[in-house]
This record gives sequence, structure tokens and C-alpha cells, in this order.
Amino acid sequence: MSALVTRVKAFLVSEDGPTATEYAVMLALIIVVAIAAVTLLGQSVTGVFTNVNTKIKALPS
Repeated sequence: MSALVTRVKAFLVSEDGPTATEYAVMLALIIVVAIAAVTLLGQSVTGVFTNVNTKIKALPS
């Protein structure tokens, strides 16, 4: 039991816990930004492809 207590104390004293938490927060922010970028760019790309499709259909055969 004392080995477990010693390990828990060592974990709380070390900076590995806060560092892991910081990395998790950064990863979450990166994911949010990536999803927002894909959503915004997806709408623009859809408009471009629709425009190209319309112009191709209008070409004489």
C-alpha cells in the first residue's frame, strides 16, 4: 500500500500531469480549428465545383 501512496505522491509532485493536460488542451484546440477550417473551405469548394459543372454543361457538344 505504501508503494502506491509513494507513486501517487511522486506523480502529483512531477510535472508530467500538467504537461499531459496542456497537450490535451492544445490537441482539442487544434481539432476545433481543423473542423472549422474544413467546414468553411468545404462550402467554398462546393461553390467552385458547382460553377465549373455549370460551365462544362453549357459548352457545346
